[in-house]
Amino acid sequence: MSAPGASEAVWRGLTWDHPRGFNALAAAAAQAEGLSLHWDKHPLEGFESHPIADLCARYDLVVLDHPHVGEAVAADCLVPVEALFAADEIAGWQAAVAGPSLASYHFAGQHWALPLDAATQVMAYRSDRIDAPPVAWVELPALSQRRAVALSLAGPHAILSFQSVCGAFGAARSGDAFMDRAIGREGYALMLALTGDVTVKAQALNPIAMLGAIERGEGIDLCPLIYGYVNYATRGVEFADAPRGPDGRIGSTLGGTGIGVSKRCAVTPALLDHLRWLMSERVQRSFIPQHEGQPALRAAWQDAAVNAATGNFFAATLASVEQALLRPRHDGAIAFQTAASARLRAALIAGAAADPVLDDLETLYRTHHPAGAET
Repeated sequence: MSAPGASEAVWRGLTWDHPRGFNALAAAAAQAEGLSLHWDKHPLEGFESHPIADLCARYDLVVLDHPHVGEAVAADCLVPVEALFAADEIAGWQAAVAGPSLASYHFAGQHWALPLDAATQVMAYRSDRIDAPPVAWVELPALSQRRAVALSLAGPHAILSFQSVCGAFGAARSGDAFMDRAIGREGYALMLALTGDVTVKAQALNPIAMLGAIERGEGIDLCPLIYGYVNYATRGVEFADAPRGPDGRIGSTLGGTGIGVSKRCAVTPALLDHLRWLMSERVQRSFIPQHEGQPALRAAWQDAAVNAATGNFFAATLASVEQALLRPRHDGAIAFQTAASARLRAALIAGAAADPVLDDLETLYRTHHPAGAET
């Protein structure tokens, strides 16, 4: 693409620093006709916790996680998808995406991002150490006595894992309470049983670092709940659905990313066409996976050629995406996620009793989630 002229607009986008988050967007921008778009990237930790209003003040397009939408609405820093695209287009994407990938960005009556990328917590393991991945949570404590099983607890992942375990046991977050107490005790007890030496040593590893450790055979044979990255599926890491609870329910909490349009952005037909192109089935089934991306459309996850090229990653974990739970999305959700994870992680490492920890989690939820606020 030729360099933009002095009067040509240049758009700036921000995504996260990983081939899955950057390569496809950068390659697409480089070949876009009539559009000068440059993508910057920031670390995973910044993507998970940096204030969305600050990012929107500096960038036209922002790749975000769905827990940020309540904060974004409160800060009035994103343009709703409904102001950019027709209702039939949005309905078409809703029907086409895997699981609640588009619904996760719906808050206060509107959508705030387009789901370019779908992901959820799945199981990751080494097939040379694990003959057959466990199907149910009840199998994990015994397996951890024979193999190196680690929980993903770094950053926000302790509380996300807890929500998923409880979801597998039947808990559904609603209203002004974070977790049903009886199921919370079950979930905490299970996580405590899996917080052995392997988990303690891995407590600071974010999902990228943990998958790298599994790939290299560095002391972890299996992680039962970790955000799936297709990039590792051809590098010695096998993936399977997240473990199931006693009634067969998969417990997994949605991840993935969406592209939000900031209020500072000068929206043009060319920019909207570029976003449509990224969300199209043809691009999602070819260009995105060919550039190390992880598509959001169900058709890509079911595509035989895409699965053949990625160690069957998508087909092996699609059920987890389709049944995934949503995280809290109210204004204050990121602060709750950060504080609750720190409290839960410290308690698991210390082997603390359940009820004081669960009390603290509820207090943190109420602190960061005003009574009656949208979830």
